[in-house]
Amino acid sequence: MTSEQSTDTLLTRITINPEVCHGKPVIRGLRYPVESILEYLSAGDSFEDVLSEFPDLVRDDLRACIEFANQSLKLRSWQLVAA
Repeated sequence: MTSEQSTDTLLTRITINPEVCHGKPVIRGLRYPVESILEYLSAGDSFEDVLSEFPDLVRDDLRACIEFANQSLKLRSWQLVAA
């Protein structure tokens, strides 16, 4: 896989399963919640910091988390406008 994946391909890395992490969005079915990874990044950790802390993740997993948050905000914005 390349680091230049399309948005749709990146988002396939994010999975939601009621039996994994109480149904929260996670990376590739692993027990890494998107929310937790975003917290690391927003606290100032670099991609390299997160990847060294969690060696089974790759750069595209982190990009997928950011894209998931981006798409979620867009969806939420549309819901607010419609309300």
